[in-house]
Amino acid sequence: MAEVACVLTIGERVASALLGEAHALTTSLPAALDALQAGSISWQHARIVVDETAGLPLAAVSALESHFFDPGAPDGARCATPGELVPSRFRRKVRAWRERHHPESLEKRHAKSVADRRMEYTPDRDGMGWISLYLPGDTACAIWNKASALGRGLQGADGSRTLTQIRADIAAGLLLGSASQQPGEVPSPQADVLVTVPVFSLLGLTEEPAEVDGFGPVPASIARRLVAGGAGSFYRVLVDPRDGASLEIGRTSYRLPESLKRWLRMRDGACTFPGCSNQSLDNENDHLTAWQDGGATGISNLGQVCPKHHRLKHASAWTPAQATQNEPPGWISPTGRHYPPEQQDREPTHWPPGCIPHAPSPLEHATILYLAA
Repeated sequence: MAEVACVLTIGERVASALLGEAHALTTSLPAALDALQAGSISWQHARIVVDETAGLPLAAVSALESHFFDPGAPDGARCATPGELVPSRFRRKVRAWRERHHPESLEKRHAKSVADRRMEYTPDRDGMGWISLYLPGDTACAIWNKASALGRGLQGADGSRTLTQIRADIAAGLLLGSASQQPGEVPSPQADVLVTVPVFSLLGLTEEPAEVDGFGPVPASIARRLVAGGAGSFYRVLVDPRDGASLEIGRTSYRLPESLKRWLRMRDGACTFPGCSNQSLDNENDHLTAWQDGGATGISNLGQVCPKHHRLKHASAWTPAQATQNEPPGWISPTGRHYPPEQQDREPTHWPPGCIPHAPSPLEHATILYLAA
């Protein structure tokens, strides 16, 4: 290791990590190694696979690799191939699949990790510093969404700061016990977090993880706690029991009802433009075929786009492809290249032990929108 560090002029810690990644690829991840050698994935993608399979038994490593890299696998990923996803989006896909299929239940792993919650401080250049909080995922997501909601409320009144700057100012003000806005200037909205919960898990009959919009899988106990704690509203959504996909909703008016907006958030998850990771709460709902051109207000003619890529669509030759009830739209570039959609990697829900359904019921999942103060 020391000689590798000297030859490559890198630190020994970096050299150790590099050797560990190379060992994992050459001993337990043959499909990922083949894809890397063929140039169909980048080194960043390969490192993500190594990182997310660390600590898994060999059988679980092989199952994860087969899911993402074997197109003939019976449970293969329905999303774009790994090399077609930017690394950050690929990591999210891999981590979500790992959480659902880890041989040790998410409930047990979460309980162990809660004990490691902490705050960290790191000084930085130019008189700056970093504060990091390691918290349960639902708590971290709620904090982020509340800071974003407060920031969006202040953004119009203060054009000198970006939303990113306002989020940081709000967090600092709240932690230091001072307000970052004038009293009474902007009401403090509650942040909504969309949680998709399998109904059997909600009832305590199974321990299937729930899904937090913008975060990923969380233990079933968190979902049950959110509901028991007084979730403000319940929105029940009909879901196909065979594959967990949302069913179609059609509308004939231009304006989207709240139910359809929530449905779109569940289907797309983020801005649909290739590589964009802008989350649902900051996105805009767009008619793929314009309303004035005969486009309907239905899930198959809608897509989420962030403000930047919404402007790009109208100001350039970038055009969204057609969506379906289960798949977000892909995109077509000005040169005619097609970028496939990044589908949600949904799976059929778990049935309680001993329960064999004779006819699948469409009501398999409950979608809960709760308000986090």
